[in-house]
Amino acid sequence: MKLAILGGGGFRVPQVYRAVLGDTGTPRVTDVVLYDPSDERLAVMQSVLAQQAAGVPDAPLVTSTADLPTALEGAQFVFSAIRVGGLAGRTHDERVALGLGVLGQETTGPGGIAYGLRTIPVVMQIAAAVKASCPDAYVINFTNPAGMITEAMQRVLGDRVIGICDTPGGLLRRIGVALGIEAARLRPDYVGLNHLGWMRRVLVHGDDVLPGLLADESLLAGLEEAQILGVPWLQSLGCIPNEYLYYYYFARDAIRSITAGGPTRGEFLQQQQPEFYRAAAADPSQALARWQRTVDERSALYMAEAKGGAVDDGPAQTDGYEQVALAVMAAIARDEPAQIILNVRNGSAVAGLDADAVVEVPTVVDRDGVHPLPASRPDLHQIGLMQQVKAVERLTIEAATTGSPDAALKAFALHPLVDSVTVARDLLAGYVAAIPEVAAVLNPNRG
Repeated sequence: MKLAILGGGGFRVPQVYRAVLGDTGTPRVTDVVLYDPSDERLAVMQSVLAQQAAGVPDAPLVTSTADLPTALEGAQFVFSAIRVGGLAGRTHDERVALGLGVLGQETTGPGGIAYGLRTIPVVMQIAAAVKASCPDAYVINFTNPAGMITEAMQRVLGDRVIGICDTPGGLLRRIGVALGIEAARLRPDYVGLNHLGWMRRVLVHGDDVLPGLLADESLLAGLEEAQILGVPWLQSLGCIPNEYLYYYYFARDAIRSITAGGPTRGEFLQQQQPEFYRAAAADPSQALARWQRTVDERSALYMAEAKGGAVDDGPAQTDGYEQVALAVMAAIARDEPAQIILNVRNGSAVAGLDADAVVEVPTVVDRDGVHPLPASRPDLHQIGLMQQVKAVERLTIEAATTGSPDAALKAFALHPLVDSVTVARDLLAGYVAAIPEVAAVLNPNRG
């Protein structure tokens, strides 16, 4: 099988390739094509991947190209992880909002809207190219904001676009570790949107084991989500939220922590990542070792603002989004049904959201694609927040596809983390001034 990786010069590509290398099933990926506009980044990634494949029997062939149709031709699966505007855009996503006293984060809040505005036109062009070159391929989307981008691409490709995120699966694994139960035995009752969801029950042979975990303060305290959100708050909620709910439940704390913590996440990566590419290009023989050191460092500081500045010990976890992507591909290609939490078209799974809304829920994946499992109705707090954020996503898609500044303003103003229309106007003006790609999308004279 052929796998096309869009954003093939990106820093996360070796994680995807490592997962593919470890797959011994049949059929499996035999050809990997990296697509990226940057020849320099592609060359570095080819060095890293070649070193990963050293000594691995029948390792998938890796090629690279800066031509999108060439990358897509004949692909059975397309993995999309692009960053429109680069890390410079990400730092503006963060700093424009923080400068106005609201959350600055790349997927949640105003930063996510700005990121979506400049990314949606590009992914819509990609979707059209997929439809022309490999219409039967499945697109596995990891481009953020993942739910919004998946919903936009589905307007061209339908259910063949599947959004992935490692956060819900990671939460389920951590619950299993805390309880001493293998993750494969756990059946999650999880509902939400990407970076906005709740684990409401965890079933083992039909019995809910989550209340026992929530009642055991010492056991619960070891869970990463409890360290971020606090044991008392989880016990009050009676469920375990996705860690990104920190930005909603503790918005002022998050702003204060990010502001006081020196460089933002984007600024840290903007300092770290180019240095990796420079050093790896200068000495390709050490590309893999440099990549591993760099990824360990960046993983240790992930969501540091939510962890009180704490640094995680040890190397990066190896079973993240790349394993989700591999599980999706294996289930479809081999018709080995698997239950995975994914970003998919709602259908009738979640009451209170329309059929075309992309939601993050448990699904069954098989050769016919993805099938969301019916979810019990979210409570008023959950569905209310989901509906408000979904409305913002829809307005962002409208603004990005029509160039409407009015739709963009409404997206900012109606987001629950923006507390004033005046602030929304300043956010819109700030992003247009700071990020050329956003200005180009909202230029009334474009095209």
